[in-house]
Amino acid sequence: MKDKRKSTRSAAATLTDGELAAMKETIRERRVAARRRTSGDEADGESDVLAKIAEMAEPDRAMAERIHAIVKASAPALSPRTWYGMPAYAKDGKVVCFFQSGQKFKTRYATFGFQDKANLDEGAMWPVAFALTKLTAADEARISALVRKAVS
Repeated sequence: MKDKRKSTRSAAATLTDGELAAMKETIRERRVAARRRTSGDEADGESDVLAKIAEMAEPDRAMAERIHAIVKASAPALSPRTWYGMPAYAKDGKVVCFFQSGQKFKTRYATFGFQDKANLDEGAMWPVAFALTKLTAADEARISALVRKAVS
């Protein structure tokens, strides 16, 4: 038993503050989801996503708001939810795509990414995440097409 505790402490010591915060956020999200299930109030998570977006600083907030609208319009079957404290969109309970604010991990760009549930396979290699510093009309059209393909 001591060895397990020691290895857990060792693993926690190797995580950054941002990674630890993301893990704590995930635990909180799972508890909220479990509470909603047991109370019969399985909300779609949109209010949680909108709250996370509202917490973001500009320009990430504006990009997240646009991406939220694009995903909802392109793939209405996806359910908004938070995932590691980030806005995400799921199908059958599994995350398909997500938006990560650049401020979350102190990076110079935000990220729009896809999980393995996304149907984006192209041969033996394909991109699953995109760096964003701003959104143009062409970027929005590409995101829309990727999201549609991901849920096809």
